[in-house]
Amino acid sequence: MKLKQRVVLLAILLVIFIFTKVFLIDNLDTSAANREDQRAFHRMMAGLRVELVPKLDHTLQSPWEIAAQWVVPREVYPEETPELGAIMHAMATKKIIKADVGYKGTQLKALLILEGGQKVVFKPKRYNRDYVVEGEPYAGYDRHNAEVAAFHLDRILGFRRAPLVVGRFVNLRTEIKPVATEQLLSTFLTVGNNTCFYGKCYYCRETEPACADGDTMEGSVTLWLPDVWPLQKHRHPWGRTYREGKLARWEYDESYCDAVKKTSPYDSGPRLLDIIDTAVFDYLIGNADRHHYESFQDDEGASMLILLDNAKSFGNPSLDERSILAPLYQCCIIRVSTWNRLNYLKNGVLKSALKSAMAHDPISPVLSEPHLDAVDQRLLSVLATVKQCTDQFGADTVLVEDRMPLSHL
Repeated sequence: MKLKQRVVLLAILLVIFIFTKVFLIDNLDTSAANREDQRAFHRMMAGLRVELVPKLDHTLQSPWEIAAQWVVPREVYPEETPELGAIMHAMATKKIIKADVGYKGTQLKALLILEGGQKVVFKPKRYNRDYVVEGEPYAGYDRHNAEVAAFHLDRILGFRRAPLVVGRFVNLRTEIKPVATEQLLSTFLTVGNNTCFYGKCYYCRETEPACADGDTMEGSVTLWLPDVWPLQKHRHPWGRTYREGKLARWEYDESYCDAVKKTSPYDSGPRLLDIIDTAVFDYLIGNADRHHYESFQDDEGASMLILLDNAKSFGNPSLDERSILAPLYQCCIIRVSTWNRLNYLKNGVLKSALKSAMAHDPISPVLSEPHLDAVDQRLLSVLATVKQCTDQFGADTVLVEDRMPLSHL
């Protein structure tokens, strides 16, 4: 065979190899990833309903030890959680051995220590389920039921970045006051026949206490993350100014994402994609108040963005605050796994899944029907936003493959 023929033959073989790599092998990889996403979705749906059971089978560990062992840099809890019902039962029923004012913040909460030494954050009921919070999207008191609903949405989306939350009824007279610190006890008062408290926080006022129904108060308890995982606070790059007439840069600069991509920790690693996931999560629940966020300390950008403090959600089912999606429509990127999960949840699946996930919570029904309907409608807006991005930039640019190995040792 002449040299020229050999060169031509080699060139043809090279083209065939490149074609096979790009169009066949890569497509097989993508198909395999999509199939795994679909299997993960079905596993989630199969384990969606969590019955609160008092017993832990096949282990001598306490529920608190199991929950602490679940936490890793990229997950608060694993995909398979057969012990979740027992842990949440313990959160909802274990004896309160100490009660104190909440950690620093703007909203009323109490820090409780349950039997076995586990810390939880208690947020009291402020509104009835059908109450609509008018005004700015971040207006009003914290909504305890929003914390419960947000946790279950985190499960449904497959993020697994929110601390465990469950509803709980507490008797302020018999369960809280006998074990309360002087600082908390000094904020108790009686309004009519109801026991109330106003705690210590930036916006806490004696004139605006949270009141029980008699002595029994409905609320949510959030499991405190293990002390071996200290948190680091970050200013959210798409945070609001909270000043009338003063806009943040992202609110007027459509190229703002380009600047974010040049700053640490958003210039490499998973953090920017976590911000996008969080924007989707916050838009679905109507949370326009994530001005800061937490990750684990000394993570160099590798830790997840932890979905803490979701109580400024589910305030107004008629208000869809599109600006919450700014990270998505300005950066025009999203994880393939998130995109796949969102598509599996359309056509009413999300509403049904969320309703089912919360059915066994002690404070069920957790959300009113209008809020459940609103989540389904907002999902359509998220899907439409991603489609606008893919139409403009192409799916290969917008849909980012970012699957990080997770270990629970």
